[in-house]
Amino acid sequence: MNRNELIQTIRARQSFLCIGLDSDIEKIPRHLMSEEDPVFAFNKAIIDATHDLAVAYKPNTAFYESRGSEGWKSLEKTIAYLKRQDNLFTIADAKRGDIGNSSKQYAIAFLGKMDFDAITLSPYMGKDSITPFLEYEGKWVVLLALTSNPGAGDFQALRVGIDNDRVFEKVLQRSPEWGSTENMMYVAGATRADMLSYIRKYVPEHFLLVPGVGAQGGSLEEVVEHGITRDCGLIINASRSILYASDAGDFAEKARQEAEKLQKRMAALLRKHEIL
Repeated sequence: MNRNELIQTIRARQSFLCIGLDSDIEKIPRHLMSEEDPVFAFNKAIIDATHDLAVAYKPNTAFYESRGSEGWKSLEKTIAYLKRQDNLFTIADAKRGDIGNSSKQYAIAFLGKMDFDAITLSPYMGKDSITPFLEYEGKWVVLLALTSNPGAGDFQALRVGIDNDRVFEKVLQRSPEWGSTENMMYVAGATRADMLSYIRKYVPEHFLLVPGVGAQGGSLEEVVEHGITRDCGLIINASRSILYASDAGDFAEKARQEAEKLQKRMAALLRKHEIL
């Protein structure tokens, strides 16, 4: 999905919601354990219930890799099912970042073989660890800039160099020259919504993937206040608050209800900022 298609999907669905498929086999409803592939059965039900409310889905690969070959099968079936839906942006939340020849193999796996639209990457090994992913036409890289976890400040907020900029600012100063607004996004955590203003100084038009709204306590309205652009420029991820809204037979219905609450708030914000 290219940038224009993503923007058109946001406007058509009046939503910039991404649903994170952090599907933990220990947390999915117990009645699904009788299924041949419980995690895929769970994912399929969530997708069926919410795909008209979301513009993107983001499987976190850790929840699949931890289950070995069975987990990879669940992931492959999930991405194949997502690709059969209309106009959904798919993100492999894999957080890779390695030397060039290793990155080339990761790119083949996620952007080639599994055909994700995008992949999350760590930029800290530099340009040559990122460029193999940018060689895939129509695909995106999503670079970690300022994350939402408690330890983000250990390194990302450190001030370095003669300009005394923070490390995440250095990432934002250098990395845009590697790609463009057509193939590069940045992760910016919702739990530090005020910091989005600093991020927008460096990447005023790039899309931002924003985790932390929902179970982590980030404010949707504050994120939009500090981060929205004329094209929206935001993809807001919610995972646990939607996936685990219920652990009973009505889990998909409850997931839809939670997703719909967010979508309605997003629609109002898009109208407020004259994007619809």
